[in-house]
Amino acid sequence: MQYQELADDIVAGVGGKDNIISVMHCATRLRFKLKQSEKAQTAALKNNPGVIMVVESGGQYQVVIGNQVADVYRELTARHALDNQPQDADNAAPQSLFARFIDLVSGIFTPFIGVMIATGIIKGLLALALVLGVMDANSGSYKVLFVASDGLFYFLPILLGYSAGKKFGGNPFVSMAIAAALVHPMILEVLHQQQQGQSLTFLGIPLEVLNYSSSVIPIIFAAWVSSLIERWLHPRSPVAVRNFTTPLFCLLITVPLTFLAIGPAATWLSRLLAEGYLWIYSLSPMVAGAVMGAIWQICVIFGLHWGLVPIMLNNLANFGHDTLLPLLMPAVLGQAGATLGIFLRTREAKLKAMAGSAFTASIFGITEPAVYGVTLPRRRPFIFGCIGGALGASILGFWHTTIYSFGFPSIFTFIQVVPNSGIDASVLAAFAGAAVALLFACVTTYLFGLTATPAAAEPMPVAPAATLTRRESVVSPITGDVIALDQVNDATFASGLLGKGAAIIPQHGRVVSPVNGVVSSMFRTGHAIGLTSEQGAEVLIHVGLDTVKLDGQFFQPKVHNDQVVKVGDVLLEFDLAAIKAAGYDLTTPVLVSNSDDFVDVLTLSRSAVSEGAPLLAVLK
Repeated sequence: MQYQELADDIVAGVGGKDNIISVMHCATRLRFKLKQSEKAQTAALKNNPGVIMVVESGGQYQVVIGNQVADVYRELTARHALDNQPQDADNAAPQSLFARFIDLVSGIFTPFIGVMIATGIIKGLLALALVLGVMDANSGSYKVLFVASDGLFYFLPILLGYSAGKKFGGNPFVSMAIAAALVHPMILEVLHQQQQGQSLTFLGIPLEVLNYSSSVIPIIFAAWVSSLIERWLHPRSPVAVRNFTTPLFCLLITVPLTFLAIGPAATWLSRLLAEGYLWIYSLSPMVAGAVMGAIWQICVIFGLHWGLVPIMLNNLANFGHDTLLPLLMPAVLGQAGATLGIFLRTREAKLKAMAGSAFTASIFGITEPAVYGVTLPRRRPFIFGCIGGALGASILGFWHTTIYSFGFPSIFTFIQVVPNSGIDASVLAAFAGAAVALLFACVTTYLFGLTATPAAAEPMPVAPAATLTRRESVVSPITGDVIALDQVNDATFASGLLGKGAAIIPQHGRVVSPVNGVVSSMFRTGHAIGLTSEQGAEVLIHVGLDTVKLDGQFFQPKVHNDQVVKVGDVLLEFDLAAIKAAGYDLTTPVLVSNSDDFVDVLTLSRSAVSEGAPLLAVLK
């Protein structure tokens, strides 16, 4: 039920279904392509308890959800019929060439990246099993598990055919058929004949056959050409026969063209890309490691890391191994180390709980909860994590640590860098570099990461108003009894992830403005209001818990978005008795959602308050 409501809120927050061109998801975030990004209500989405962060990058509007993103995506696509959302490029906002490239790469590789990582882990475990002598390469067990790990990569063009065809707006099954032709067993027979000196032609044109198994770039270009043919041919074909004549001509034209021109040209390009990377890497592997270790998490924040995926896969396809992906593992463990440092250092219960769960996710390669919720808001820990990543990755670069199957950087990378020949110095370097990254970030964060904002790490429970010098006051918007935020029966509010503040159990059904400012977001359902004060504090008032389910029933908003308000102006009225009778908890969190922009947010009262009485103090 919670995912259904969150899906509805997100669709409304991005400007409604009509503003969505396409949507997909990766490990932690929904990636929207919108017609007009200015229609999105970013502030409202950021204030949503189910949303960690909103990022606009690479031509995509990215809503970071966390580990539950797949569940939210399923509800979103099912409830709003977005599975087959058409590619309406004509109505989309113009994008830069780089943004279009990132959008293209993520759109093609995202749908199956998880299963590719899984097969890479299996292959790494098999290599480790051979090295330890617990499995024989000639055994049936090994061969069954090997094909489970290698089959997807061997037939990778077919998967790319589907996702590329869909991304280019063509029939994905046509591009899959093209890809199947590229990896058909007969092509390997023809290749063998060609190697024996037999010349082959197609309609009198000399034919040079290549091995396209595990290739990346040829099928992407072929799918693009096929989609162009389809878009031109489909509307010009008779309606009665177009369902088979369009695929017919796409195959008759694209398959020979791919073998004659597209395939050889794309293969040359892929080899050039692979050799170009090797040339850059060979100039100084240590420097390459330091740079990648330092900037990887910055790329992840903006969703730009997808631009490196084709390089990794292309290296594996051309050489059978890759030296880029291992350099990224210390960057991940650097952020994990910084998160661990905060977990060990802080005595604040909600921060410790958040850091503990984020650390666990980080070591398995999911760093968004750690970055957005723990390290980046406190700045120094994020920087220490990046420095640790640079130091650790430079060690891997120096020893030329290499990976032999695809994955994303995590603790599973350790098993994927083990060659069949056994554990060598490059494998030991992976452990050393990871340890340096994690320990450096952990120790420096423990010692220095929280000293810049000591009050954030050890907040005072209550502060007399007389002790505050530079501050902004947030008065109570409701008459009622004040309780500590960590006592709220909602993990998201209680953890402080959405900001610091307090909660009020209301005695009357009215909400007034606690600051002078402007209404930044009046939620569609009327249960929550976002305000931006004249001094920059972003205040969120959320009336009740889970009251979004009421879909506006019992709430009467009295203001609208962008309306200027003064302290005491009525923002909202609600039927307190009816909401209680419906079974909802009326505990109302009052938060400063951009708390990290300030030294601290302190609670000035822990008892009953009236409208307009001092509630919070924002220290600057």
